[in-house]
Amino acid sequence: MNLKSVFTGPLAAWAGAAVLALSMAAFAPTAAHAQIEVDIDKGAVKPLPVAVPAFSGGGRGAEISQVISANLERSGLFQPLNVSNVADKLTDANVQPRFPDWQATGAQALINGQVTVGADGVLRVDFRLWDIFSQQQLLGLQFTSTAENWRRVAHKISDAVYERLTGEKGYFDTRVVFVAESGSKVARVKKLAIMDQDGANPQYLTDGSYIVMTPRFSSTSQEITYMALRPTGSSIYLTNLETARTETIGKFPGMVFAPRFSPDGSKVAFSVEKGGNSDIYVMDLRSRQSTRITTDPAIDTSPSFSPDGSRIVFNSDRGGQAQIYMMNLDGSGVRRISYGGGRYTTPVWSPRGDFIAFTKQTGGQFHIGVMRADGGDERLLTTSYLDEGPTWAPNGRVLMFSRESSSGNSRLWTVDITGRILRPAAYQGAASDPAWSPLLD
Repeated sequence: MNLKSVFTGPLAAWAGAAVLALSMAAFAPTAAHAQIEVDIDKGAVKPLPVAVPAFSGGGRGAEISQVISANLERSGLFQPLNVSNVADKLTDANVQPRFPDWQATGAQALINGQVTVGADGVLRVDFRLWDIFSQQQLLGLQFTSTAENWRRVAHKISDAVYERLTGEKGYFDTRVVFVAESGSKVARVKKLAIMDQDGANPQYLTDGSYIVMTPRFSSTSQEITYMALRPTGSSIYLTNLETARTETIGKFPGMVFAPRFSPDGSKVAFSVEKGGNSDIYVMDLRSRQSTRITTDPAIDTSPSFSPDGSRIVFNSDRGGQAQIYMMNLDGSGVRRISYGGGRYTTPVWSPRGDFIAFTKQTGGQFHIGVMRADGGDERLLTTSYLDEGPTWAPNGRVLMFSRESSSGNSRLWTVDITGRILRPAAYQGAASDPAWSPLLD
């Protein structure tokens, strides 16, 4: 099995390599079926104890294992143990571990690896995933890459382990675009920013001289769209992260905001406000022709496409207060799908198609919630002074959102779709409006 991904230009510099070629080879496991697994759909999940010792071979071995350990721990499904005193030092990834040494730690799974750097500077990482008590290899892979790109190798190993033990795709080899905030509440500076999903390698794409809002990733390319607000008005921009090319999608009579790509990346839906009325438009990015698809004398905004691109979910106050509505791509067949008390905003369709996430305000509290596409099975996952703006991880199991305190400081948080695993995101700075990328190639 081979996997190659090439990055050039600004994105490559941000990823830590001018040109990246990442390849992966698989080694057959010694057992056909895993003896251990994590059931992420159970009512309560006890994190699986895992051992992630420093990879041997020097170089980036210890750092790679630390990134893997941190990724798995943040998922809430795994509990990495302190195994620094285990007698078995695992100096060769091709040698079977001394399982009694690892059984004594209480870990159920072992992730060990070996790092080598060739004379040509190519980084090679061999790793194995073991079921400690059945003494069976569950997974064996080899990654090669440029030495500067060691973090991506660690993320890919994390994804492979997550998928093998949960049966779900991982989400660690991804990026998040967001709005980085600084300054006082009355003089807030907002910059467009991007980072690895674990908070590493933050880069700032605008200088803070104007306000940026609602950045969104394309699901098919390294491209983002966002709204910029200047004294002269608002515009929607497209930025290609590989080439650094930025362009506006055109001029509109009024304020434009809330852009979002279609699943195939060929269209952008957005809102235009004029004279107190907001309607939703869809632009074909190839022809640059836009079509108005709502005409109600209310505020229609926050459009989000279904995974197959045939429908759009949005919020509207046409019924008296903000609720969630569904319509076909051409604007026909509008129907309301939220009927709970409170205000519903910022709906966004899961990439799996099974849920729609949203922000809900009830009384003085805000919540991040999910519901089925027909409005059923509504669940509130969070409650706080101000939670808003959910975005889906590409596996459809985890949401990131912004949480603002009563003092006005906003941070990024994550929650899984059960609501059980809620924690601050790794980025330490003030931030809002996150949007998750698809898995990187």
